[in-house]
Amino acid sequence: MSLGNKQIMADNIKRLLSAKGLNPRQLAIALDFKYTTVNDWVNAKTYPRIDKIEMLANFFNVSKSDLVENKNAETPTTSPIQSIYDQLTPPRQEKALTYLKKQLLEQKNENIVSENIISLDDYRESKTLPVIGVVTAGNGITQDDNLNMEKCFYTDEIPDDYDAIAYVVGNSMEPKIKNGDYLFIKNTPQVDYNTIGIFQVDGANYVKKLRQGYLESLNPECADIQLDESNDIRTIGEVVSIYREN
Repeated sequence: MSLGNKQIMADNIKRLLSAKGLNPRQLAIALDFKYTTVNDWVNAKTYPRIDKIEMLANFFNVSKSDLVENKNAETPTTSPIQSIYDQLTPPRQEKALTYLKKQLLEQKNENIVSENIISLDDYRESKTLPVIGVVTAGNGITQDDNLNMEKCFYTDEIPDDYDAIAYVVGNSMEPKIKNGDYLFIKNTPQVDYNTIGIFQVDGANYVKKLRQGYLESLNPECADIQLDESNDIRTIGEVVSIYREN
């Protein structure tokens, strides 16, 4: 994985933002970056540090190579199949051509069958809803402004009683909650022990399970958050439903 090409990084960030329907300002708000910093990245003026690249990769739910490597590189003009075919003698070329024609016919027949299969998702109703915040299943995110992002959800997966939707960054709550999930939240100033909720600790927002004296990370590889009287702690709400894209 090579590092350092500002234009490649800029192109990849813009591509990933477009796929999510976001702009640089919304990205800056979501990850608590300075807007001028993000703007410099997307305009290829500066290059993000490695820790920022990791945060970007978690936010977009991609590998770091999807940010630092050229995803628009030209493909070779000669395919591997063509290269091998050109090295064969004429009799073997004829055998290879016969085999390839057979494979192509089978593929066409498979496509005809697949075109007649109707996905049940085509008949499910959907609804576009605002996603107002980002919560971390990781190191904590400070968010002063609303994210102002929109997301289309299947209506049969939208809970009846909720107040807000948040986007998850990080893996500390796996396997129950994964990076890139959406959480439906019921606002409440207090939740019971052993409940998964959204908590603000010293200004940073977390999704964790509430335990007595600490916030639990379900992923055994991630540390819990120990709480004491020195912390500024606020309960934002309870997670009532988790939405995950297939």
